[in-house]
Amino acid sequence: MRVVVQRVTYCQVTIDDKVHSTIQTGLAILLGISQEDTSAQVEYLAKKCGQLRIFSDSDDKLNLSVAQAQGEIMVVSNFTLYGDCASGRRPSFVRAARPEQATPLYELFIEKIKEYSGVDVKTGVFGADMKMNIVNDGPITIMMDTNDMM
Repeated sequence: MRVVVQRVTYCQVTIDDKVHSTIQTGLAILLGISQEDTSAQVEYLAKKCGQLRIFSDSDDKLNLSVAQAQGEIMVVSNFTLYGDCASGRRPSFVRAARPEQATPLYELFIEKIKEYSGVDVKTGVFGADMKMNIVNDGPITIMMDTNDMM
C-alpha cells in the first residue's frame, strides 16, 4: 500500500464538474492499493497517517498531528501510485489491485483513519475520474509504502 500525504490549506474534489467534497487545513491523502495488500497494511498505514506529526507548533517545529492542528483529511483512491515506468514510456499498472479487491480496503482505510486521527474525513469516489484542487502548505509532501515500513 502506498500513500502520498500532503499538508494542505485547501483541497477540493470535483467529479463531473460538480464539487464532491472540500477541506480546508489538513491532509490530502492519495491512496494506492496493490494486489498484495491486506487489512494489516490498512491498519498500519491508517494509524501512521492519522497520527503523523507534520503541522507546526508554537516554536515552528513539525510537532502536531492533524487533530492537534484542528484539521481535516481528504482521502482519494489513486491506482496510478503503482505505475511502473521501468520499461518503455507507457506505465504498467499490473501491481495495482483490481476494484473488487481494492474497494473494501479503501473503505476500511477510511474507517481506520477516522478512528486513529479523530478528525473529519472526506473522500473522493472510488474509481471515478476526479479533479483535485490542492493547495500544498509548506510544501510538505510525504510518501509512504508499507513494503518499506512493515
